Amino acid sequence: MIRPSGSDLHIHIYRKAVDFRKQVNGLSSIVQYQLKLNPMSGHLFVFFNRKKDKVKILHWERSGFVIFGKYLEQDRFSIPKSRGEIINITLDQLNWLLDGVDINLIKPHPERKYDLVS
Repeated sequence: MIRPSGSDLHIHIYRKAVDFRKQVNGLSSIVQYQLKLNPMSGHLFVFFNRKKDKVKILHWERSGFVIFGKYLEQDRFSIPKSRGEIINITLDQLNWLLDGVDINLIKPHPERKYDLVS
């Protein structure tokens, strides 16, 4: 399977359901006018349908848009919880989500920062 890669990717999940007849123009319009973000920024924009059994990922790559998609046969994607209409996630979280992992349940150890080694 082809998946987005890169350590410096910014990934935005749009939590509202999207009409999946929308293609590049419709999805990029959502990014530009509803989210107030630049669809040609090189960020990944993730969209789900109402039933949450389909996902589309919009990405600007150098000279044009790419749309990645995954359509599930029986299961549903578990969209991360948030109060806003957009969520920022990591590339690892995106891959887990695409693999069917509920990333709401994953809780890593907190990040620790120290000034000195003890």
